[in-house]
Amino acid sequence: MTNPVSIALSGLGASLKRIGAAASNIANVQTTGSLEPGGKKPYEAQTVVQSAQAAGGTGAGVSAEIVTKKEPFVPVYDPNSPDANAQGLIGAPNVDLAEEIVGLKLASITYRANLKVIEASTRMSEEAGRLLDEKI
Repeated sequence: MTNPVSIALSGLGASLKRIGAAASNIANVQTTGSLEPGGKKPYEAQTVVQSAQAAGGTGAGVSAEIVTKKEPFVPVYDPNSPDANAQGLIGAPNVDLAEEIVGLKLASITYRANLKVIEASTRMSEEAGRLLDEKI
């Protein structure tokens, strides 16, 4: 049998990584840079990749990893920027603020849900211990 607390703890960790990636993306939404090799690189937007973990054919939680987005920045026309190339383009982070806010809300919900699993498991263990003590 898989321990529900360890599964929930892995979910808590995944939620925290999602919150961290979203916070970093939001904080750096205006950190632009050059598209030219050797120039100051723009901020590279992050995302979280999760995968299910299994032990003995049953679920054993989730692993999560912060990775750079497939397209971490996009060209934006800003000819007045010191980082602009000959065509007036700079690199801007590929961050959608609405998507980041939704991701933060979802991470908050999953974090709270995993905390509830831990609380319920703890209460059940305490109750089982109390019942065993009564029978002994």
